Amino acid sequence: MVSSDLWDERTAERYDAGVASMFAPAVLDPAVAFLARLAGDGPALELAIGTGRVAVPLAARGVPVSGIELSAPMVGELRRKVDASAVPVAVGDMATTRVPGEFSLVYLVFNTIGNLRTQDEQVACFRNAAAHLRPGGRFVVEVGVPPLRRLPPGAVAVPFDVGAEHLGFDTFDLVTQQGVSHHYRPAGAGADAYGAHHYRYVWPSELDLMARLAGMELEQRVADWDGSAFTADSESHVSVWRTPR
Repeated sequence: MVSSDLWDERTAERYDAGVASMFAPAVLDPAVAFLARLAGDGPALELAIGTGRVAVPLAARGVPVSGIELSAPMVGELRRKVDASAVPVAVGDMATTRVPGEFSLVYLVFNTIGNLRTQDEQVACFRNAAAHLRPGGRFVVEVGVPPLRRLPPGAVAVPFDVGAEHLGFDTFDLVTQQGVSHHYRPAGAGADAYGAHHYRYVWPSELDLMARLAGMELEQRVADWDGSAFTADSESHVSVWRTPR
């Protein structure tokens, strides 16, 4: 078993509502269009497919999509949207689980590479992605740039959401590259008043080296799915690596 947090049934049932903003057309449509363009006429594999936020609309565009997901309850929520014939999913960790076939595209979105909390597991994930790709196939990762520039000397936390219904702070261990997202909600939320998600933050250059170890080369890096330029001030990136033709 990998070091990832495991989404249980309670978390899975609330997941879509908790990330409702990520379903907005302005957020989701550019991602689906970007991935569909890269997949071309070939099949795609989503690592950490979750409840199918991206996979379901991508499949609706005619791209055959398969998935790998660690949490069976998350797959259960996906099955409320589409059945296994539309989007087949293997339950297992994305660092080692294999599914049949070769793919023109493997992708990993919304910071989920960080769910693998050791460098070795992240390296294994890149190798697993490459092993699923046909010659010339692409691996895409969407992930944030570690916000350490916002961390004043001596501080340990950076806010990422401050509102009446939710307070979110990230804390960082600068030695081990471990991060924790802390979620605080109004006292009336009861057992849901506090939650935490653990991850390993990773730098773009580190991801490039992982790709090279897996036999892939960087083809493109942009700041967002809309293709905007990646700069020193970008807070996230979408990176595309390609296997040899």
